[in-house]
Amino acid sequence: MSFYRFSLALGLIAIASSGLLPAATPDNELAGKVVAGYQGWFAPAGDGSGLEWVHYGGRRFGPGHCTFDLWPDLSEFGADEKFATPFRFPNGEVAPVFSASNATTVNRHFQWMRDYGIDGAALQRFGANLDSPEGIAWRDKVLENCRHAAAANGRIWFIMYDLSGLNDENIIRLVTGDWKRLIDKDDFRKDAGYTRQHGRPLVAIWGIGFSDHRKYSLESCRKLVEFFKNDPKYGGNAVMEGVPYHWREGNADSEPADVSHPVYEMADVISPWAVGRYRTIPAAQEIGKMVGADKAWCDERKIAYLPVIFPGFSWQNLQKSHRKDSPLDEIPREKGNFLWSQAVSAIKAGAGSLYVAMFDEIDEGTAIFKVTSTPPVGESKFSVFDAGLPSDHYLWLVGQIGKALHQPPTSLTYRIPERAAAK
Repeated sequence: MSFYRFSLALGLIAIASSGLLPAATPDNELAGKVVAGYQGWFAPAGDGSGLEWVHYGGRRFGPGHCTFDLWPDLSEFGADEKFATPFRFPNGEVAPVFSASNATTVNRHFQWMRDYGIDGAALQRFGANLDSPEGIAWRDKVLENCRHAAAANGRIWFIMYDLSGLNDENIIRLVTGDWKRLIDKDDFRKDAGYTRQHGRPLVAIWGIGFSDHRKYSLESCRKLVEFFKNDPKYGGNAVMEGVPYHWREGNADSEPADVSHPVYEMADVISPWAVGRYRTIPAAQEIGKMVGADKAWCDERKIAYLPVIFPGFSWQNLQKSHRKDSPLDEIPREKGNFLWSQAVSAIKAGAGSLYVAMFDEIDEGTAIFKVTSTPPVGESKFSVFDAGLPSDHYLWLVGQIGKALHQPPTSLTYRIPERAAAK
């Protein structure tokens, strides 16, 4: 090692030890990073998937029947990325949507991550989609799109299996069977951008320990974790567990501690689901109390900790499709102050990395990607949450949150940084 490199290494070590730079290490590659959940589940008619408006409203999709509250801003998209809908903008033009099956579009999304300083994505892979050839083909296409987009744009990524909709009869078969098939087909874990913890590829399992009457048991979750960690051929992975917000306390949305903690303690990373658990800026500024206690529990057991933050929430159209009522903008974004308050509170409490829910989740109004403040008009209502702000406001803000992870926590305030004027 040259003297220059030796001196540089010493300098970086000194900075990291001072708390200014939560540097990634083989034991915790997520340190110092902000990642976003990537649903990748939007499938309009005509996109080649053979599906009909999945996550847009299904076969009845049209004015008066849709299942999302934010309309994506496709002003930068090419003609081959836009899919016409029955909706119309205020000027009478057709309002298009996008497809996660389109490689150009997914690459554009990952390019936005790169351009705004978002380190990467957790690709959601839904167990409920893995019980049919059509569902598998669709999810495989989205996976390949994300894999290539991450490589092209220098982003990290990892798979997150979402257990929602599964039961004890199919959970092990579908999830482990899917993983074996993917690894046998083309082991993406060897990709330079695939996230690792403790030197091992990271796999997330979301939905462990929730007390909302799921049809699978903690015992099934334990078997999944053991498979991913210890299977002789397909194991050797680090496991992130997506758990309830009150996981450590073992109450509210979590199964009791005496039955859930043994499974939580098997994790390499713990990530508690925070969406909807608090709803105001004052509450967001208090989450550090929970984050600090959670992190201490994890630190004691040498488990990495990845808290979840979210920009706001809205699912009026989704609830209407189930004949339920919900107000538009149910959890207001407050021009980004709600999201920024969570980030600052978490960082001040010791969080060294953050998970943003979500990148593209327009169904529940948590998307941070570009959405329009002039959505279609007519029978269905769409959120214009922060009219007057640029459509990329939340991409920019999450990038600022990424920078905040590398600043002394004492330097952070609850005031959003000023954004330089566009040149």
